Amino acid sequence: MTAGRTAASLVPSIVLAFVPTLAPGLAPGLAPTAERWGEKGHEMAAHAAATRLPTDMPLFFRASVAQLTYLNPEPDRWRSRDLVEMDQAFSYDHYTDYENLPTGALEAPDRWEFLALLYDAGLEKPERDAGFLVFHMIELYQRLVTEWRLWSDATGAERRFIEQRILNDAGTLGHYVTDASQPHHTTIHFNGWNASGARQVSNPEGFTEERDFHGRFETAFVGAAVDQPDVDAAMRPARPVDDARAFIIEHFMESHGEVEQLYRLELQHGFQPFEPPHPDEVAFAAERLAAGASALRDLWVAAWREGTGAVN
Repeated sequence: MTAGRTAASLVPSIVLAFVPTLAPGLAPGLAPTAERWGEKGHEMAAHAAATRLPTDMPLFFRASVAQLTYLNPEPDRWRSRDLVEMDQAFSYDHYTDYENLPTGALEAPDRWEFLALLYDAGLEKPERDAGFLVFHMIELYQRLVTEWRLWSDATGAERRFIEQRILNDAGTLGHYVTDASQPHHTTIHFNGWNASGARQVSNPEGFTEERDFHGRFETAFVGAAVDQPDVDAAMRPARPVDDARAFIIEHFMESHGEVEQLYRLELQHGFQPFEPPHPDEVAFAAERLAAGASALRDLWVAAWREGTGAVN
C-alpha cells in the first residue's frame, strides 16, 4: 500500500473484507493491519524469492524461508496514526512518483542530494510529492552488504547475532523491492489516474480516476485471484548484479513502464475481486509479483557475494 498519502483514500470499502479483527491486547489507538500488495502478495513474493536461492548460500539464510516470508510485509505493520514520529519517518519510503522528478534526480549520490534537487525543482512538499523508494532500496542493500562483511569476520555467538540482523534487514529490503514491482508505487497515478495534485496529465484513454484502484488491485484482487503457484510459475532466471544501484533503478523503471498497461487492464476487465478474474489480469498481477521476487532473490545473493567475497 502506498504510504505518505492520505491513508483513507487508499482503503476502499471493498478492502474491509480483508481486514482482520483487532487482536486481543493490542494497544488502544492502533488500527488492525489490513492485507497489502496485500500482505498476501508481499508474502507470496518473499516465499518465491526465498525458495530459489543458490545452494552455496549460507544455510542459515536458505533455511529461513518462513522468517523472510513473514518479514516482507513488516514495514506496513509499522503504520500508526497515533505514533506520528515513527509513522512519518518511514511513510515516504514506499514509493517514488517518477513523473514529479527533475531530470537526473535518480543520479543523485544519496537521498539528501536527491531531496535538495526536489526542493530546487520547486516541489511543494518534496518528500510527499516524490518519495524515497529508489534510495531506500539502495540504502538497505548497502546495509546488507555491510552486515555480510561483519558476519564474515565474526565467530560464535556474535556471528549468530549478526545472522539475525541480516535476516531482519533482508526481509525489510524485500518489502520495498516488492513495492517497487507494483506500478502504482512508481507514479503520480498511484490511486486512479491523476491521483497526485502535484501534476496533472491528460487522460485520452479514459482510465479510471476512482480513488479505490490501488487497494482494489493489490489487496482485494490479488487476495482473491492470485495464488503462490501463479507467482512461482512467473519467476525469472537468476541474474548476476554487477551494479546494485543500476539494477535497482532498472527494476523500478521497468515497473513504471507498466503503469498504462495496468490501467488498460482495469479499463477492460476491472480487477474486481468478487467477479471471475480474466486470465490477463491474473497473469499481469502474478508477473509483477514475480518481477519483485526475482529482483529480491538477485539482490539478496548479490549482497552476500559482495559482502563476503563469495565467487559467482
